[in-house]
Amino acid sequence: MIMEQRLTVEERLTLKTGAFGAVVLVSNADPGVVALFRESFAASGALADASGLVKDALTTGPLPQLPRTSQLEIESVVLPALGRAVRILREKSPADVEAYRSVVLTAADRVARAHDGVTSAEAAVIDQIRGALTEPA
Repeated sequence: MIMEQRLTVEERLTLKTGAFGAVVLVSNADPGVVALFRESFAASGALADASGLVKDALTTGPLPQLPRTSQLEIESVVLPALGRAVRILREKSPADVEAYRSVVLTAADRVARAHDGVTSAEAAVIDQIRGALTEPA
């Protein structure tokens, strides 16, 4: 049985960058001022539902610094962070890999559904997120 190992500050930040960044990607896919409030609330609820190591990583330490200039720039930071987060968890706490994937995808889905249902742009971003979270064993 593989024992859970503690995450470094940098590893926690990678998990946060992926999770929080996924929310930003979906939110930016169909922007709107009213939607932003609803989406933020929906995402925070999903991230708060995490447990164990994943919850600890997402709720402690500094917030990630995400680019703000373009969706492509955000993708270039967030999608690789999601893949790294899965690899970190696979190495240090394999039992938490699915929990992380689930929390990120649930948050992304809740953001998309928070205002007038899921648009095709939001669905495409969620597919990108899902792909980034799928690492070969």
